Amino acid sequence: MSLPTTTPYDRLRPSVPPPRVEEVADGIHAFVQPDGGWCLSNSGILTGRRSVALVDSAATEARARGLRAAALGLGRGEPRTVLNTHHHGDHTFGNAVAAPGATVVGHELARTEMAERGEALKQVWPDTDWGDLGGIELSLPTVTFTDRLTVYVDDLAVELIHVGPAHTNSDVVVWLPGQRVLFAGDVLMPGCTPYVLAGSVLGSLRAVERLRALAPRVVVGGHGPVAGPGILDETEAYLRWLGRLADEGLAAGLTPYETAREAAAGPYAELRDPERIVANLHRAFSEAQGRPLDTPIRSGPVFAEMTRYNGGRPPTCLA
Repeated sequence: MSLPTTTPYDRLRPSVPPPRVEEVADGIHAFVQPDGGWCLSNSGILTGRRSVALVDSAATEARARGLRAAALGLGRGEPRTVLNTHHHGDHTFGNAVAAPGATVVGHELARTEMAERGEALKQVWPDTDWGDLGGIELSLPTVTFTDRLTVYVDDLAVELIHVGPAHTNSDVVVWLPGQRVLFAGDVLMPGCTPYVLAGSVLGSLRAVERLRALAPRVVVGGHGPVAGPGILDETEAYLRWLGRLADEGLAAGLTPYETAREAAAGPYAELRDPERIVANLHRAFSEAQGRPLDTPIRSGPVFAEMTRYNGGRPPTCLA
């Protein structure tokens, strides 16, 4: 599907392909933002006969307005609901832009974490063109839940399932059982290196098992291209490899950074953002040492190590 010419994509970086809309089942669309790297997150557009719901909402004003234009272009009216998969700003900053006045639904932890962190993501990448989002108050979830919740887009049944801690503590997947379509948020990111610094390696493995039991036909990850169920096996393999690296690094007396340098991302070097291995090993080391899964790990020093791993190039946000 081509996007409307009124979408303000002149503000996007010319080196980054524009988003595209893919219909993955009748009335179910993925809003895919290539190439899926830092801050280039996917969304969903769920349509009923007269209603529209969004899954997540993009990071910047331009991208959120593009999502809104794509949703309106389907001819089913204004988005009335936004379903947030977790609290990170690249999935939530655009809530009020993509769907003004909509009801925002998310896990209770997501609301808390969004309120606590505010717009901190902008401080990580101050050179990103965030647009006019700064003048719009963050749109927090006004409907929250703890385990499962079913919402309806007209007759379309949509199940929200909390599977964290995985990518974060507040991870929710959006499951359409009638169509067997899974919007997995950042629990699954096809073609991208998983990222569990604020979540859990062990929790992610448990989440993968829960999602495998759903038997999805189509998986829309939080980043990367639309995929099939094979992404579950690929993600599990990466996480188990990560756990083995942590055990080996600890046995050798290495730090997470030193272990990452020794491994050089191994068989996963071609995934987007391979520097995430440094962050992931910090979490894997913490868990291998028996610390609680929700033990906080400061992101600033870890980002500095990822920059060093990249030869001095910091993780790049292309939103």
